[in-house]
Amino acid sequence: MRTLHLLAISLFLGCYVPVALAADASVTISSPADGAKISSKTKLKVSYEVTQGQRGDHVHLYVDEKEIAVLRKLKGDHAVEPLDPGKHAICIKIVNKGHTPIGVQACTNVNVV
Repeated sequence: MRTLHLLAISLFLGCYVPVALAADASVTISSPADGAKISSKTKLKVSYEVTQGQRGDHVHLYVDEKEIAVLRKLKGDHAVEPLDPGKHAICIKIVNKGHTPIGVQACTNVNVV
């Protein structure tokens, strides 16, 4: 019923209100831990688990907002090439078939030394 109300309000106001919430979707990054110190000489192993929900199709892996991989498995590991020294954000975002993020993601921050 709430979905119908949101749809009616959005049509009346002539604006977009998302009617399909992503409450059934989730992303967890189990490794690396947030704040981990990583060597600039080794590959980074990203371990993740995803519940893609009704709107999701697959996931994308990002380093510092740059897409570096399309992941089709809902649980697994992905090796990231060694990163330059400094702080980096590693994110996994659920996307739809058109590769558009649906708003569900997880991020972890690492410090490469």
